[in-house]
Amino acid sequence: MAICEVCGNDYALSFEVHAQGGVHTFDSFECAITRMAPICEHCECRVLGHGVEVDRHWYCSAHCARAADPERARHINDAAPV
Repeated sequence: MAICEVCGNDYALSFEVHAQGGVHTFDSFECAITRMAPICEHCECRVLGHGVEVDRHWYCSAHCARAADPERARHINDAAPV
């Protein structure tokens, strides 16, 4: 059993995520998302899909990227996530 780094639950079915040279232990996808998913810089929701990055800023969608920074994000196509 291992302890979740977000909620502290000691759970037999916990799992590890290896990312960017670190190892993280979670008891659920909810805790993994809470710790690891970026937050949209426009609407503040968690980015769970591909998301959109514009000049090192993360957005959940092309719509939010354009709303936050229309000049830099004008080339983004809604149908093709970056």
